[in-house]
Amino acid sequence: MAIYSIKDLEKLSGIKAHTIRIWERRYGVLSPHRTDTNIRYYQDEHLQLLLNMALLNRHGYKISKIAHMSKEEISETVAQISDIDAKFEDQLDAITLSIFELDEYKFDKILSSHINQIGFESTMFEVIYPLLDKLSLLWLSGSVNQIHENFVSQLIRQKLICAIDNIPLIRPNHNPSFLIYMPEGEDQDLSLSFLHFLLKSRNYKVMNLGSDIGLVDLEKAMSVYPEVNYLFTMVNESIPDEKLPNYLTYLRKIFPETSMVLSGYKIISQNPIIDSNTIIVKSMQETIEYLEELPILEKVEP
Repeated sequence: MAIYSIKDLEKLSGIKAHTIRIWERRYGVLSPHRTDTNIRYYQDEHLQLLLNMALLNRHGYKISKIAHMSKEEISETVAQISDIDAKFEDQLDAITLSIFELDEYKFDKILSSHINQIGFESTMFEVIYPLLDKLSLLWLSGSVNQIHENFVSQLIRQKLICAIDNIPLIRPNHNPSFLIYMPEGEDQDLSLSFLHFLLKSRNYKVMNLGSDIGLVDLEKAMSVYPEVNYLFTMVNESIPDEKLPNYLTYLRKIFPETSMVLSGYKIISQNPIIDSNTIIVKSMQETIEYLEELPILEKVEP
């Protein structure tokens, strides 16, 4: 059970601490616990209730009315709001609550609604990435745990696989080909799958080798698939600082003519010396910008 200060609630809910105190004093909501030394603190049920109250308040419900609603009435009203088109901030709160409750139906309904309205790529940037950022704060505070993380990861992974599969395979063409992978010890399959989606949706040929791939495996792949035009990988923590230059040198030896695109925390923080046929991208947004600068692709029919 996580413990929060009022500043923690402010950071996680977006409601100012001053406003929270007024709601407590004037309407008797969010009654905090107190330590033996009379220090106020809050727990998960307070955060969950505050998120619900904030969502209702933004939809025109006065706090005086919310204060007289039961927890069941608040939850039912929030569920109704989640079923209609609403501002992104409301939806982010609603989908966060679905994670607290491990409610797959509500999570899927909200996410699917965004995908249908704005497309999968925009949903990743406008909904999923902000959600993951918010969850990282909740993780640090102890409010979410491994169960919640696995719950979210599996559902997002399902959406990614479905989105990739829904893009028809194309006939052989002259469009550039990408080989994408994660090195040994790396497990960023959500990022890798989204990259696969971005490439496939732009009519690139993609060989996705997946995570935990060694250099020997890459040599074998190159012997089978020598026409690779671009290689993309992300290095976050798996390769020690002192071994990174040698790793990149060997990678270039395997792919002497291939354009290499590198990303990941370790690459960005170390900023290794690279050759003219290698580029470092610091985010998925930069990756898209890089793809947009490549030669115009041949338009093909599936």
